Amino acid sequence: MKPPHHQFAVASTSIASIASIASFGGLAVSACLGTVLLFFVGCGTAPDRDRSGTSTSPPPSLRIATYNIRHGRGADDVLDLDRTARAIAALDADVVALQEVDERVRRSGRIDQAAALGESLGMHHGFGSFMDHDGGRYGMAILSRWPIASIDSWRLPTGNEPRIALAIEIDPPGFGRCTIVDVHFDWVTDDGFRFAQAEVVAARLADLDRPWILLGDFNDTPGTRTRGRLGGLGREGDRPPEESNTWPADAPAVDIDSIIAGPVEAWAAFDLRVVPEAIASDHRPVVADLTPRPAPGD
Repeated sequence: MKPPHHQFAVASTSIASIASIASFGGLAVSACLGTVLLFFVGCGTAPDRDRSGTSTSPPPSLRIATYNIRHGRGADDVLDLDRTARAIAALDADVVALQEVDERVRRSGRIDQAAALGESLGMHHGFGSFMDHDGGRYGMAILSRWPIASIDSWRLPTGNEPRIALAIEIDPPGFGRCTIVDVHFDWVTDDGFRFAQAEVVAARLADLDRPWILLGDFNDTPGTRTRGRLGGLGREGDRPPEESNTWPADAPAVDIDSIIAGPVEAWAAFDLRVVPEAIASDHRPVVADLTPRPAPGD
């Protein structure tokens, strides 16, 4: 059984009233609740063991989620970032990768959405920009229960519009240093752009010397070469075919949002859950509970 998670409460103050961000270049990172920017934390202590060497506590568990929030505009076409925050809080996740995030863009009221969501949910946040848009910047963000030790933007081949992968490093207790990579690949019908973007991500993942989690809006379905290329690098979570679709949120017809953890030897097999949130965005969130793969003999 998964240990209880901290339930993040959404502040009663409207997100529109929240402002403050530390930013640099196309990236922004904030350590909320007074934590110093880019604060490094060590690994959690090892579980207690009895005299036989057997662990006496359950393995650590990391709840991770991906959610394309469409800059807070729901399936009903209403812009409501407070509703988005409530939908994210309901996931009770330790780490949430977000796609289609605005930073001070006119269409979304010039709110720094990553900072506002992080403040509202009591989470640290990192933002990466695809491009300048409508008076601000447009891109993706990651929310984390733990301080963000580093943040990087991996520039991907440009397709219909510029794209990046947003990579952060965190130290979840019991896991050690992990890299979380958030992606939102090109959406056009021809998969050439998507596959080129996936190849760059695959090469960067191959260079990592630590466990990683890749998640986001792949804009491609299982069985395609893009999903196959990346899924083959690690473990992709299982889900029942009849409950796998994520878009459109009000009547899901395709499975395009997913979570992959690698390398294979670092993670136990896991299941994915598509959350039946049908209004807050045009995508449904996807959640997984990850645990380390037991060492031989455990």
